[in-house]
Amino acid sequence: MLDIKFLRENPDIVKENIKNKFQDKKLPLVDEVIELDKEARQVQQEMDSLRESKKKISAEIGKLYASGQKEEAEAKKAEVTQNAERLEELEKSHTELLEKVRTIMLTIPNIIDKSVPIGKDDSENVEIERFGEPVVPDFEIPYHVDIMESFNGVDFEAAGKVAGNGFYYLMGDIARLHSAVIAYARDFMIDRGFTYCVPPFMIRSAVVDGVMSFEEMDAIMYKIEGEDLYLIGTSEHSMIGKFIDTIIDEKTLPLTYTSYSPCFRKEKGAHGLEERGVYRIHQFEKQEMIVVCKPEESMEWFNKLWQNTVDLFRSLDVPVRTLECCSGDLADLKVKSVDVEAWSPRRKDYFEVGSCSNLTDAQARRLKIRVKNKDGKYFAHTLNNTVVAPPRMLIAFLENNLQSDGSVNIPEALRPYMGGKEKLIPNEKN
Repeated sequence: MLDIKFLRENPDIVKENIKNKFQDKKLPLVDEVIELDKEARQVQQEMDSLRESKKKISAEIGKLYASGQKEEAEAKKAEVTQNAERLEELEKSHTELLEKVRTIMLTIPNIIDKSVPIGKDDSENVEIERFGEPVVPDFEIPYHVDIMESFNGVDFEAAGKVAGNGFYYLMGDIARLHSAVIAYARDFMIDRGFTYCVPPFMIRSAVVDGVMSFEEMDAIMYKIEGEDLYLIGTSEHSMIGKFIDTIIDEKTLPLTYTSYSPCFRKEKGAHGLEERGVYRIHQFEKQEMIVVCKPEESMEWFNKLWQNTVDLFRSLDVPVRTLECCSGDLADLKVKSVDVEAWSPRRKDYFEVGSCSNLTDAQARRLKIRVKNKDGKYFAHTLNNTVVAPPRMLIAFLENNLQSDGSVNIPEALRPYMGGKEKLIPNEKN
């Protein structure tokens, strides 16, 4: 959420940013919120004047009674009563105006970084760099579901009966591989100085409003019926929520966490061939990175975070590339994002396996996450990035480590988490 003072003083910058994000329908909101804010400030001035007048008249009433001027004192009391009634009306109006201002401000996108390329959607994202050599083997790579089934490692049919489409059972070596990747990612980030955390898997609406836009909430979040609780779509939600309405000592910054959680997503509108299998599902597990830091350090941390993901995938023999997300592909709270994509030998292309985002003070402003130093208080900057999400990671891992005989090599880094196994052998060949 933008600072209302910034919007008030820079309406043209805010409008240009809206245009760059191809959200022209929001342009009228800028002038509307400026007028509402002006009205709210005028009401505040009248309220302050009435309160000051009340103090002054109250002092006069005491003096009038003391001097025996009862009639004049009673007249002043009537004036105080009248002012109190007016003040009550104004307080109600002021509350309503502030709520309208906040509602609009929550929908106006954050100012994107100057380095972000302008584009309408993810088709206009820009490749930055490749890491590792993409290889297409001289044998056919099966669809990832077929690879998993060769190990008797996945059951969609049973999951469909139990929970419906978009769910699965993982079993045997594939389930073990899933858990091994999560455990390895956890230790990988701990070794890089991050504090491991397992957060709540449900959050209240106040936290939801603080961590994402209304559009994201509608597309992602599952609401718990009859309660003020939502299932998290990523542990970033509850990890940033951890600091709601807090004042952090600047000396403790940066705060760096790596969090594990299951994630639950509606995946509204998801469809197409590549949505089959475990590419786009309603429930998955993920290891995440979260940083709360000083404003002047956030871009430095941004680059560290996406590099961590690149390094993890390369340690597991998976080639990756980084993409700069264009303006139209950025969620409203984000000022800059880099996607990490893994190489798919089957598709002969890359696909998204993680996303790193700098939200500057957008979440902190919504959630009142402030930092205190000797000069006063300011809003923290927050960042998040995917370490690894095993469903998609499994696709990349299996395709890139598959051998012509159907076996899958286990990279050395992952072997301690797989009981020392160097290779997975399909069931029919055991």
